[in-house]
Amino acid sequence: MAIRFELVHVCRQSGARLGRLHTPHGVIDTPVFMPVGTLATVKAMTPEELKALGAQIVLSNTYHLYLRPGPDIVREAGGLHRFMNWDRAILTDSGGFQVFSLSPLRKIEEEGVTFRSHLSGEKLFMSPEKAIEIQNALGADIIMAFDECAPYPAEYEYVKQSVARTTRWARRCVAAHRRAEDQALFGIVQGGVYRDLREQSARELVELDLPGYAVGGLSVGEPKAVMYEVLEYTVPLLPADKPRYLMGVGSPDALIEGVIRGIDMFDCVLPTRVARNGTVMTTEGRLVIKSARYARDFGPLDPHCNCYVCRNYTRAYIRHLIKADEILGIRLTTYHNLAFLLNLMAEIRRAIREDRLLDFRDAFYARYRMEEDRAF
Repeated sequence: MAIRFELVHVCRQSGARLGRLHTPHGVIDTPVFMPVGTLATVKAMTPEELKALGAQIVLSNTYHLYLRPGPDIVREAGGLHRFMNWDRAILTDSGGFQVFSLSPLRKIEEEGVTFRSHLSGEKLFMSPEKAIEIQNALGADIIMAFDECAPYPAEYEYVKQSVARTTRWARRCVAAHRRAEDQALFGIVQGGVYRDLREQSARELVELDLPGYAVGGLSVGEPKAVMYEVLEYTVPLLPADKPRYLMGVGSPDALIEGVIRGIDMFDCVLPTRVARNGTVMTTEGRLVIKSARYARDFGPLDPHCNCYVCRNYTRAYIRHLIKADEILGIRLTTYHNLAFLLNLMAEIRRAIREDRLLDFRDAFYARYRMEEDRAF
């Protein structure tokens, strides 16, 4: 297999896992948060800055890179690692979520999905084979099977048909995969909020003996309590000797709760997206830096953070940059948000190693203002 998961320690207090994921482009300490570089770049950040923050792996998107610049150009450049000057691990998602969420006009058939480009309106087609062909050309270390992500809420019969189709598509992805020696293909467990369908999806995908498994179809609008419940009965169905990936989750509380429930890998656009709107993550909850209350606040974004931004810039200055539409403002809020989450994951790993993750969670929540909002 292209990757190997090594279980290092299980927290005696919480049951959370500490691991090492061996990939063709380095070893990743898990649990890990993967910054999202949709178009072969994490917005506003250089690869060197990401490394300085301790990012071990980034995610790029098959759908968007398919539309531009195109997989042929990336292949000619020597693959995604060389194209974006990133020598650490990369994961590419299948593009399935974007096909379903960005195209208002789409038609799902057994062969694949016909949809319109959100850029040009051009009519396009994506099949399991096409998704794998594109990802083989991009050359990421970990690639994802093409699946159907059912919306929330969705009727039972619809989700049941979606799960069956996702399994059939996963088998076709396995058959189409041409770089198993250096690209690990992960399956995606679907099933919405229906326990029997989650169990069916997990059982059928585990039979394929893939290098890793993701839990998809969560963080799509359901309450967090529902997401945690689904994880509690889904994660134990996945192989203990392979990495478990929760897709699209990046709020601090959800990262902690996901790790406690056995998840090893996370990704989300949240830290970079909200940064562009002037919202930053802090140990006390979210802070909207554009607020007038910070115009004369000459303290750091987060007094408990030791990142480059918090050591060198004030809330007042960053507010000024954001209000003035200066590029540096977005760079600083993005840098801080990624530093915050990557440091949080490092603290989580340390707490697992020291068998005190539940104590860490309680201490974190004691000062963190919980948000009801799904995204934060």
